[in-house]
Amino acid sequence: MDFVIDSPPPEMRHEYHLSMVDRMKDKVDKSVFWSKLLGIVMQQGQKDMVDFFDLLLSPASKILNNWFEGDVLKATLATDAVIGSMAGVHTPGSGYVLLHHVMGETGGQRGVWAYVEGGMGSVSSAISKAALEAGVEIVTNAEVSQISVHHTSGKVQGVVLADGTEVLTSVVLSNATPYRTFVDLVPANVLPDNFLSAIKTADYSSATTKINVAVDRLPQFSCCKDFNPEGGPEHMGTIHIGSESMEEIDLAYREAANGVSSTRPVIEMTIPSVLDKTISPQGQHVINLFVQYTPYILSEGSWQDSNVRKSFAERCFSLIDEYAPGFSSSVVGYDMLTPPDLEREFGLTGGNIFHGAMGLDSLFLMRPAKGWSDYRTPVKGLYLCGSGAHPGGGVMGAPGRNAASVVLEDLRTK
Repeated sequence: MDFVIDSPPPEMRHEYHLSMVDRMKDKVDKSVFWSKLLGIVMQQGQKDMVDFFDLLLSPASKILNNWFEGDVLKATLATDAVIGSMAGVHTPGSGYVLLHHVMGETGGQRGVWAYVEGGMGSVSSAISKAALEAGVEIVTNAEVSQISVHHTSGKVQGVVLADGTEVLTSVVLSNATPYRTFVDLVPANVLPDNFLSAIKTADYSSATTKINVAVDRLPQFSCCKDFNPEGGPEHMGTIHIGSESMEEIDLAYREAANGVSSTRPVIEMTIPSVLDKTISPQGQHVINLFVQYTPYILSEGSWQDSNVRKSFAERCFSLIDEYAPGFSSSVVGYDMLTPPDLEREFGLTGGNIFHGAMGLDSLFLMRPAKGWSDYRTPVKGLYLCGSGAHPGGGVMGAPGRNAASVVLEDLRTK
């Protein structure tokens, strides 16, 4: 998978003006990709490849039932197959979502997650620092209202900011969702109908809510006899709350599919302040709750209703109380981001944290749309570089890195 993730998909080029040399080079590059991929497949052998496709195509429940016996263990692992998506453990292809969440590495260790000192914003800060050192000019608080396209050539001309400022350039990379990029920012009547239709009809559904909680003490879990108020091993990893079987996860999903937020939500808890003392005051802690399932549109009520929001947050806290008595009383304050909030605050269409579903029909050569998987778009000079492009969501930077290599290639062939 590393080779596929770190490579731009071998998409058919749409530029008919390319020279014969460039067309030949393009065909050679694609042949090299497929040859390398075939070599990797041959090294694995038939049995391993059959196992791989079983994992790729199967529902997570089938994979986990084959591998494990304990209900609690299977439910714990199953959350990685549904987190961030409007899907259940029995959804075909959810086995790949499970793989996608565990195939990364940190510090050379496969499947390991890590905390970033100073919070996730430190990643952005590190990237911006490197860019500034390379001579890049970064402008913040400058919302883009439109991508400018030349009315006759169809080439990108730059962007227009919300305050009316025009920024002229022949290359634009969009880290926004495909819907935001092509429906909201590209002018009407510029894109081919079939491409625009594919973008509009893609699955952007989400059932994820993020709750950031400030507490005055660490939770004390009933299952742990020894308690260290400064933090023990039980506080340092991902803590799974609520669902003790895959059937419970499936029930929570089916409730959301009917427009009802889950009675017993699936909760992933992390407490980064146990290891990172820079993000909270002395003696207090920051707790992150990744919660499923919360439908974008509720069958009754609205996420804009403060009572609905408070009721759901308290439901989550009460569920944690079952495993860590007194948790609710430790809460100093919290911030909740439902799918509509994630869309409004961060431009995540439908609240989907992956910029679009990670189903098998939306990956590799199909992401974001058939015929346009190599970060190029129907607007010459406009590229998609976010999670809506191959290989999808996750904190890995692969879409941006791959897109940058494609841009550099195009600039060299001008």
